[in-house]
Amino acid sequence: YYDDTFPSTKEQMVFEKNVFNKTSQTESEIAFFGGMTIVYKSSIDLFLYVVGSSHENELMLMSVLTCLFESLNHMLRKNVEKRWLLENMDGAFLVLDEIVDGGVILESDPQQVIQKVNFRADDGGLTEQSVAQVLQSAKEQIKWSLLK
Repeated sequence: YYDDTFPSTKEQMVFEKNVFNKTSQTESEIAFFGGMTIVYKSSIDLFLYVVGSSHENELMLMSVLTCLFESLNHMLRKNVEKRWLLENMDGAFLVLDEIVDGGVILESDPQQVIQKVNFRADDGGLTEQSVAQVLQSAKEQIKWSLLK
């Protein structure tokens, strides 16, 4: 959540439950609910959602969703399911952080995201270099937020 549309955790959970109930039984990839545009994709036992306001471009939201799914697909070695995602949640957050920051779309090309977080199919996930890059990026973000 990047704004105060749902300020409490309880309101967020109610919204998420309603969205899931509305989308879990349909075959479409887009829904409109509560003034929100929702694009989604399911894979085995996992649903991925990208939610934007009603005036957001559906194609841009879908490009974010596709980038997220393809990046996770690569990171999880084509096992995009709940169990593998939970075991690799740190990498999933890195992927998401490369795609969207503060509600602003930064990247929609999965190859660029994969390259930035430095995942390789032949190694065990994060490399030392990618961890150092993440720490450096975090330092830069903190520095710029303090300078504002």
